[in-house]
Amino acid sequence: MRRPRRLRKNNSIRSLVRETRLSMKDFVYPIFVVEGEKIKREIKSMPGVYHFSIDKLKEEVEEIVNCGIKSIMIFGVTKDKDWCASSGFKDDGIVQRAIREIKKVNKELVIITDVCMCEYTDHGHCGIIDNNGYVDNDKSLKFLSKIALSHAIAGADMVAPSDMMDGRVRAIRETLDKNGYVNVGIMAYSAKYASNFYGPFREAAESAPSFGDRKTYQMDSSNYKEAMLECEYDIQEGADIIMIKPALSYLDVIKGASEIFDVPLAAYNVSGEYSMLKLAVKKGLLKEDVIYESIMSIKRAGANIIITYFAKDMAKYIDRY
Repeated sequence: MRRPRRLRKNNSIRSLVRETRLSMKDFVYPIFVVEGEKIKREIKSMPGVYHFSIDKLKEEVEEIVNCGIKSIMIFGVTKDKDWCASSGFKDDGIVQRAIREIKKVNKELVIITDVCMCEYTDHGHCGIIDNNGYVDNDKSLKFLSKIALSHAIAGADMVAPSDMMDGRVRAIRETLDKNGYVNVGIMAYSAKYASNFYGPFREAAESAPSFGDRKTYQMDSSNYKEAMLECEYDIQEGADIIMIKPALSYLDVIKGASEIFDVPLAAYNVSGEYSMLKLAVKKGLLKEDVIYESIMSIKRAGANIIITYFAKDMAKYIDRY
């Protein structure tokens, strides 16, 4: 008689035969950088996640490295907004200054930057608005490319366009290559769904649209085949890494992409997924181990890279399980 329970007898045996393993090297930790000085301010909707001013980045980077995290993603938060997101591609923009500061502190930490316009536009949309209130896809590509190039010049290792404009990966790749940044990678938000799980992030990044929604450019949550097409197009245009966002509600999409495409696959464990688990644990509705279980599900589905606000929390689980 076969007895699978023999291999569940104790923790050591379970660990020995474990099929899927997590490593701190799997994680990318998001950081929110704000204008000002001496700021380390907890984001109300995201317990344990903070806004940092640039002068506070040194201690945060040291903590991140001590946790064993090798990669971060930077989001800039600024009051300097206009119609074309000009503060997003300024040499002395918030993200550009943060990149330089972090590289001074630790040159080995991989810096990925979010490339979008929503944090920097006065209307909160991810591109240029035409006279009819519609996001103009092709006009937006020029400005997205300028943002990506400015990040590369500042020292970013990789740029991550999150806008979901058609053709933006090709436009950014061509701009980077033409300016000599052939070794700056692109992690494309390839299948970014128009999700309700982004709420806490929009508070953190001050990036909620002032009118309408983003359903004309972010993906419909009902669609799977379209996600595979989006991933394929981004790879053809030059994406080095493709990403699925959100993660937990789209594990089937992660699984499908991992089976079809032979490139590194990232998944973004987004703010709403983070906050609901944090609050459930805080209220005693769930045990804290649910964090490990949820992150493991993303890895098991096929993600090679997990962008998560839980990255620091995971440090205490990696050797225990």
